[in-house]
Amino acid sequence: MKRPSVTVSVARWSAARPGRALISWVVFVALCLGVGSMVGTNSATSEDYRVGEAGRAEELASEAGLQRPATEYVTISGGPQARAAADELTGLLREQPVVAGVAAPIRSANGVLMVEVSMRGPELEARKHLDQLTAQTERVQRNYPGLVLEQTGSASISKGVDEQRSSDLALSEAITFPVTLITLLVVFGSVLMAGVPLLLAITSIMSAIGLSMVVSHLIPDAGVGNNVIILIGMAVGVDYALFYLKREREERARGHLDPAVVVGLAAETAGRTVVVSGLAVIVSTATLYLATDIVFASLATGTITVVLVAVVSSITALPALLVLIGRRTAKRPAKPEKVRSGRLWDAISRPAAEYPVRTLCFSVLAMLLLALPLLGMEMRVLNRDSHSRDIPALQVYDRLTAEFPQLRTRHDVVVAAAPQDAAEVRAALADLGRRVQGDPLFGEVTAPRTGPGGRVTAVQVSVPFNPSSEQAARSLTHLRADYLPTVAGHVPGAEVVVTGDVARDVDYLAHQNDKLPVVVIALLLLTFAVTVLVFRSVVIGLVGVALNLLSAAGAMGLLVVFFQHGLATTLFGFDPSATSAIGSRVPLFLFVILFGLSMDYQMFVVSRIREAVLRGVPERDAVHLGVHQSAKVVTSAAVVMTTVFASFVFLHLAEMKQIGFSLAVAVLLDAFVIRVLILPSALTLLGRAAWWPWKPQQEPATVRTPLPTG
Repeated sequence: MKRPSVTVSVARWSAARPGRALISWVVFVALCLGVGSMVGTNSATSEDYRVGEAGRAEELASEAGLQRPATEYVTISGGPQARAAADELTGLLREQPVVAGVAAPIRSANGVLMVEVSMRGPELEARKHLDQLTAQTERVQRNYPGLVLEQTGSASISKGVDEQRSSDLALSEAITFPVTLITLLVVFGSVLMAGVPLLLAITSIMSAIGLSMVVSHLIPDAGVGNNVIILIGMAVGVDYALFYLKREREERARGHLDPAVVVGLAAETAGRTVVVSGLAVIVSTATLYLATDIVFASLATGTITVVLVAVVSSITALPALLVLIGRRTAKRPAKPEKVRSGRLWDAISRPAAEYPVRTLCFSVLAMLLLALPLLGMEMRVLNRDSHSRDIPALQVYDRLTAEFPQLRTRHDVVVAAAPQDAAEVRAALADLGRRVQGDPLFGEVTAPRTGPGGRVTAVQVSVPFNPSSEQAARSLTHLRADYLPTVAGHVPGAEVVVTGDVARDVDYLAHQNDKLPVVVIALLLLTFAVTVLVFRSVVIGLVGVALNLLSAAGAMGLLVVFFQHGLATTLFGFDPSATSAIGSRVPLFLFVILFGLSMDYQMFVVSRIREAVLRGVPERDAVHLGVHQSAKVVTSAAVVMTTVFASFVFLHLAEMKQIGFSLAVAVLLDAFVIRVLILPSALTLLGRAAWWPWKPQQEPATVRTPLPTG
């Protein structure tokens, strides 16, 4: 007899000893959460986000102690006592150990006073000490009840975004879990059976969150890990359980009543498919590390962790649960399932069987039309301009910048030169300040500051436009191309670089575009290689890559229509700030994740077709038999995935809205167009050539030995 694979062996062990297996799984989940809670999350720091020229400027400024400090602003308005309140606040703030300096209050054209506070330490660390500043602002507010004191700044906004992200996670859980349970109840008609996939998905998510805390000490977390763990964990956790449950029911319908035997037989087919699908998702997602970006690395780590845990649960805890449930229902064998999937699926799949050429051409053309808007995609980094204005600190920020437009955007010019050239560098930067004064793209320029040792000097150039505006982008281009070469010309050998609100976004997008071809090529090659290894067919590998490309392109084309062209605002009332452009990270993340998730359906459907071919079924019949046999589970999995992903459309963060929408659309297109119309049409037309160079031969029947149940 052929020696069983590790997957089958583990599943059989769990089926033979369900009690031990479940206890082991519970201990594993508790251990992951316990260890994760003990070590905590290692969050990414400012240094982890540095890329390009902006990153180099921040590095030089940081080494010289000239980096931009975390700055908080307090506005005071409402009466003649504003000046007295500002003086009292200034005195209180200067006494705080976390405060590096407080500037003299300044008044806007409308009479609003503003107190600027510089905090000690890196910008991302300042939020930890924000309460000390807020307490003083509230104290002065109590002393002057007739005035209005409002506080905002980088730390306040960052804290507000974090709090909103936490509330979004709670909202997604409140939507996702009940909707998933209702969907599973419709599929199984049993609370007990519906609870199995949901329970495994939830415990997999819990384990992954704990493990991700541990992994964050190797790869820092950028704050998006838990979002993606819930997003992907619910989808694949339920998906894999459905694949397994489908096979378990089929084996019971064939007359196998011993639960351990049934589960062991299911492990030979569905178990292998789940493991291969999970590994395909992991391999695909790992290409995100090639982007050399902390956010993509955090997204990849979260996805890989939860998929790996979901695979482990499907071959350990799931077989054990099914055995225990099977023992309760052993006297009520499942009703034989018909090969046919119902009138609806007959109608949907008939075109591919009867008119493969026309079906293939029409379906591919429809997908290409959906993908057409992708050619006009506009990407930008979604900064504070695109954040939800439900965050109080951002509401105050908008009022602040309306009164003091010079605070909207700032360029930090950093010059590194020999210490003996420090005086000449300061003179060149002072001349830069004079030259930009007449340019409407620029505002005030600070006096040059030189760090210890005289090697690094910096100035700030304000821009009276929002960071995402066209004028702000032009100001950076103008500064780098026209003004800074003059500074460099005054000091031969000097390194002149720019960072700031706009430069970070521009350089980040350029860095990402440079890495995009590397990630895409690696993804295509790895996806092709995995498919060829699994099915031993070069043609199936090429077809899989082509269909995954088609699915991803169609979904992202609709993303452009709904978010970039504003249809989502018209139909759903979304904030226009979330629909004016596509988040720079969204397309690459979607492209990679969609390839991975598409492999789920690809593996499941093609595996069923391959099994039929091995049983001697003619290729054309095997294609449609495999599609019919997988129709119900693919549909159920697609509905669950869609509801999970769609729930993220209701979150505040623009990127999560766009990701949730695209994934939901892509799953529907993949399940109802790619796998039902295009894939069977293509394989029908290819016939035996689809399996080249593998030559399918009918495999001899294997003897299935019952497992011990003790």
